[in-house]
Amino acid sequence: MSTNTMRAGTVVEPGIFAIEPRPVVSEVPEGWVLVDICTVGLCGTDYHILEGKHPFLNYPRVIGHELSGHVARDGEGWSAGDLVLVNPYLTCGECRACKRGKPNCCYNIEVLGVHRDGGLIPQLAVPAGNLYAADGLSAIQAAMVEFLAIGAHAVQRSGVSEGDNVLVTGVGPIGIGTALFARLKGATVTLLDLSPERLAMASDKFGFDMGHTGIEAAIKATGDEGYDVLFDATGHAGAIEAGFPAVAHGGSYVLVSVVKDNITFSDPEFHKREMRLIGSRNALKSDFDWVMSAFRDNLIDADALCSTVLTLDELAVQFNGLAEERADLIKVIVQLQE
Repeated sequence: MSTNTMRAGTVVEPGIFAIEPRPVVSEVPEGWVLVDICTVGLCGTDYHILEGKHPFLNYPRVIGHELSGHVARDGEGWSAGDLVLVNPYLTCGECRACKRGKPNCCYNIEVLGVHRDGGLIPQLAVPAGNLYAADGLSAIQAAMVEFLAIGAHAVQRSGVSEGDNVLVTGVGPIGIGTALFARLKGATVTLLDLSPERLAMASDKFGFDMGHTGIEAAIKATGDEGYDVLFDATGHAGAIEAGFPAVAHGGSYVLVSVVKDNITFSDPEFHKREMRLIGSRNALKSDFDWVMSAFRDNLIDADALCSTVLTLDELAVQFNGLAEERADLIKVIVQLQE
């Protein structure tokens, strides 16, 4: 490629990932900062884009929204070389949600790697306010903050507190993050997943009890009283509906995952429990800060979260296979530069 182009990891169309040329960033808008991207985490969104399952996306698309890097040059309060992580949610700052301190729910939100090209590329310009200092973190840790912040935000939304009995359904990356931060709040955390292998992995890597593969057994383990807080991270409508009976009287049900289907439940049972049903979307700066603090205080083990580290060229060869086998993975990191 010429000196005027960069190598960008691009989903050209469903099923096809390639390294394609993109122009070098020549102009940076006022209030934006140029970042030399170091590491990129792959998440379920990226796999869905590859598989053609994302409803809000136009191809081709440079993917990547779990990003860390170094500021390329001085400006906007940053110094060249500063290690930063990128908040990938670009918000308008003017809508009702933004003005009420809920930019994660911005009416006009754009997510890097989804609504516009993302960060699987050597350089990316982003708004200065979307950069957070990653002091005390490694570049790999910094690239993991965003996905963990999703779970941290769900925990904060739930109001979970010390001594609460919590069930997390779906032991993928988001579910694991949610479970870790619920445990940091002092809750007793039980896991539910159809895969005994994933439950064993969570037990081995993070010290959780083995958990359950069926909702009936999970409810029975509480003496049929249910859980004070239930987090769904399955992304499956049937699993969400099956979870309602597992919520204790006075408890809360937090939907971390998103499904395209309609969800139905028994209104009498819902009211009998005086249950709270809570949606959780994206994350706030305070959630990013909590994750970074947990890394700095060695409360979260990044090595246990990182399944493998690949180069961009290795990803080009392995991406389709990774998508097929992602049930065995937590976090794949693509390293573009040191």
